[in-house]
Amino acid sequence: MLLRIRVRLPDRPGSLGKVARTLGAAGADVVRLSVLEQDEGRALDDFTVSWPNGLSADRLIAGLDAVPGVKVEGLWRTVEPQGLHPDVALIGQLATAPAVDGLVILADALPAILSADWAGVVHVPSGKLVHTSPGGETAEAPADLEPLRLRAFQAPDGAQYAFVPLPSADLAVLVARSNAPEFHKTEILRLEQLVLAACAVLGERLGPFA
Repeated sequence: MLLRIRVRLPDRPGSLGKVARTLGAAGADVVRLSVLEQDEGRALDDFTVSWPNGLSADRLIAGLDAVPGVKVEGLWRTVEPQGLHPDVALIGQLATAPAVDGLVILADALPAILSADWAGVVHVPSGKLVHTSPGGETAEAPADLEPLRLRAFQAPDGAQYAFVPLPSADLAVLVARSNAPEFHKTEILRLEQLVLAACAVLGERLGPFA
């Protein structure tokens, strides 16, 4: 299985190598690295690692906590998208999508791209989900979606959400994950760029929800 590990570490030469060696010594294989931020001598990185099914990840956390200056901020299961440039592949797929499938394709692709549990399309006036990706079949949108702007927020039950209203319809895209850190600002901006690009490509072909 794949795990996403969010780690805060010193932003200096050798720090990444120490983290990678620690992960390898624990039995994890690093398959992807995303740098989220670098500020005042500290960095925040997401590591995606391959980890044996059924094996507790406690040893990963214990190993990283033992590295001076390193702090684990979250660890959760993930499914990574295929290919080197999943954002580009998604927009290319949308460009050739049938008229009724545009937002469905977008929502179904977002959980893998953003390491989330599910994504959906919300009818903003009613607060109802009009489509959810696999994994969100029984989900409901949070009771209060205000303010209606690009943002990340946490629900009372601890679930993390990323929320992006569409610019030209009473619809919004909602992405959710649980047992994970909040969506980072870089993830929110990436989601916004994908939604805006999708709307530009689809135009009037947003689908049956618009």
